Amino acid sequence: MRIGVLGTGNMADALASHWVRAGHQVTIGGRDAQKAERLATRIGGGARSAGLRAAADAGRVVLAALPYGTGTEVVRDLHATLEDKVLVDCSNPVGPGFRLLTEGGASAAQQLAAAAPGAHVVKAFNLCHEDVWRMRAPVFDGRPLAVPVCGDDEAALARVHELVQDVGCEPVSGGGLERAGLLEATAALFIGLWVGQGADAQAIAPPLTYAAGPSRQT
Repeated sequence: MRIGVLGTGNMADALASHWVRAGHQVTIGGRDAQKAERLATRIGGGARSAGLRAAADAGRVVLAALPYGTGTEVVRDLHATLEDKVLVDCSNPVGPGFRLLTEGGASAAQQLAAAAPGAHVVKAFNLCHEDVWRMRAPVFDGRPLAVPVCGDDEAALARVHELVQDVGCEPVSGGGLERAGLLEATAALFIGLWVGQGADAQAIAPPLTYAAGPSRQT
């Protein structure tokens, strides 16, 4: 699969490294050509560096590994290049005090979709720290990490599910793109618990067998 990566930060590094190892053709794009080249060299495996537009043009799937707000600006500028491509949003619109910056409005993913109406936007990879995505693979207590994925186009979702599996994780259907805001709100909650309180967010939910309450069978 040909993958373009918009951004040269930690998420770009972590996810692109997995995809190169899985045999995908990855092009790293950035405003700073030297940063893009350094990241592509560090990733290795044939990863290439380019400008943002060239990276978007090179990929059938494009990862927007950019901060909230910046991503929308970049995508709006590249909207023609992104026509009919899969655009993956991993951003979290979380501000000071772990506040959800999009509260009451469109999610970050929906804002990308509005900025590039011809692209097939998919929300994924937003619930974990970049160092979790660097793990080979993210497996905890013998279970691969589950990654919720939200989007409206079935072909786009299938491609992103493959990329989730290439990271060593299990894709989970999170519904349409209108539910991407729920993933972003979950990230704001989890980050606040993890960072703000040192709480174990994983302990919030009971095992699946108890999701509907304890069994009444004797």
